[in-house]
Amino acid sequence: MAKRPNRARIVMPSYEDDSEREAAGNSKHAAILTGLPRTIRRHELKLMVPLADSTIHTLEKLGEFPRRFNLTPRCVVWDFEEVEAWIAQRRLSSLEGRAKVAPPPDLSQRKIRPIKLAGNS
Repeated sequence: MAKRPNRARIVMPSYEDDSEREAAGNSKHAAILTGLPRTIRRHELKLMVPLADSTIHTLEKLGEFPRRFNLTPRCVVWDFEEVEAWIAQRRLSSLEGRAKVAPPPDLSQRKIRPIKLAGNS
């Protein structure tokens, strides 16, 4: 099977602050470079959001993740800026301590290598 060629990547120049970026005519979003909204396919989404397909689908159904849309009957894409905003919102809620965190496992229920409680020999 032939190896797929690498896809072209947009390399954004780095600027010290927003005034330098605006003076150069660039924005922090790739949409400004092309004038079109930037969309990403599933393989690019997986690089940005390391979640399983089923988890992403469930979050979309609950309205907690940006919705995909069809370009063609077999091609679905996500809006790049919406995904970036979702990641930024998740980061902010995590830093503020509002993010849901799974409880640690109950190690006393282990069948293999059970945890010995302090005081028991």
